[in-house]
Amino acid sequence: MSPRIPPERFRALFDPRGVLVAGVSAHPGKFGFVALHNIITQGYRGPVYGTNLEGGEVLGVPMLRSPDDLPPDAIVDLVFVCTPAAANPDLLRACARRGITAAFLTSAGYGEAGERGRAAEAELVALADELGILLAGPNGQGVVSTPARLCAQIVAPYPPAGGVGIVSQSGNFVSSFQNMARASGVGVSRAVSAGNAAAVAVPDFLEYFAADPETRVALAYVEGVGEGRTFFERVRDVAAAQPVVLLKGGTTAGGQRAAASHTGALASDDRVFDGMCRQAGVTRAATVEDAFEAAATFATQPLPLGPRVAVVTTAGGWGVVTADAITRSELELLVLPDDLRAAIDERLPPRWSRNNPIDLAGGETRDTVPEVLELAARHPEVDAVVYLGIGIQSNEARLMREGQFWGDPGLERIVAYHERQDARFATAAAEVSAATGKPVLTATELAVADPANAGPRTVQATGRLCYPSSYRAVRALEHLWRRARFCESRGLV
Repeated sequence: MSPRIPPERFRALFDPRGVLVAGVSAHPGKFGFVALHNIITQGYRGPVYGTNLEGGEVLGVPMLRSPDDLPPDAIVDLVFVCTPAAANPDLLRACARRGITAAFLTSAGYGEAGERGRAAEAELVALADELGILLAGPNGQGVVSTPARLCAQIVAPYPPAGGVGIVSQSGNFVSSFQNMARASGVGVSRAVSAGNAAAVAVPDFLEYFAADPETRVALAYVEGVGEGRTFFERVRDVAAAQPVVLLKGGTTAGGQRAAASHTGALASDDRVFDGMCRQAGVTRAATVEDAFEAAATFATQPLPLGPRVAVVTTAGGWGVVTADAITRSELELLVLPDDLRAAIDERLPPRWSRNNPIDLAGGETRDTVPEVLELAARHPEVDAVVYLGIGIQSNEARLMREGQFWGDPGLERIVAYHERQDARFATAAAEVSAATGKPVLTATELAVADPANAGPRTVQATGRLCYPSSYRAVRALEHLWRRARFCESRGLV
């Protein structure tokens, strides 16, 4: 793969040695104030400067009138632009004089604003190219780089560090995915709002992610793809290097009209786009949740060697609906092998299901769940495991904590035991997966209903995603299996 923009040119954007915020306001509701605040407060280690026309000081940072006023020895790579469109050409020229080689533009009034805006955008792109400045945006939300502790964005949050690289034609979806990262604990390497993608398009960022050692999977939201053949060829090459998850807006007539007014994007034919994704080995997500969970799964789970799934559950109903989901998918609900059934027989009373799903039927003892998970995952006919029922004991423990008898030593001991058990089960699932190289996905509605529960909390602590339903776990596992088949067909494994 030969990226159009060499990866080293992105260093100034994602790992800047210094940052200048242009157009800082003293008003806490203005973009310039918010951007400066977020850069300073989230731990960025380089020097931070600001400009405005009034001078003075904002958040302890002295305001300069122009980039020309930077200290002679200042090393600044990135300018975060919050100034009006009319001021930006002169601003970029001044930045170039001071050696700044990357600019992120929040400024609106460009390609999304009609013919005049498109002309101004084209002129700005030509100027940035002439000056040797990597131009991200305009009409963007911001850029985040957790290895650099950089939170240069006008809409928080700041995510935990991890392996998911995010690029979006909508800034709000950058925020959405980062919110999910914070909630789930599955972290982000880089995140950027491409905005109008005037000079640096989504495929450019995807190519950078593929070359970035901090990024294990790319997650993108797109509304328009420009030249379809070129887009296909570029994302196909990226997908050969790392998983790519795409969420597309503008798949209906109403959505296409909204996309045109949002980023000025011309949405492509959805059927063509869907075929492109399949041929390119790209994971196309159906919803925002599906997109993030697919990316989080690629970042934290190994690929399965086959489609055969064993379901381990502490109650029958959860297993039944999970069996339905697997049967409707491209996965296979494994017929329980006789030797695996015999091994589980030695650890459970006769009332267990004796089939797959492996319903423990309330017959588990202290060690049963970790032992059955290991038996299932280590069996040569099992390619993946879905584990259901974690957090039940801690759910009861919570009621005991909240009840009027709390304080009784007996209750305190049993509550501590319940919570230790759920934490142990979550740890066992991650350890078995790591030891066998097989995906083991844990699902419970407590992931959203009570994330402080010891079960989902410990799943998060292991660095893996706790899926809020077995259906979503099965969907994520199906994405893994499709990726595994693609890699095998291309000789990538």
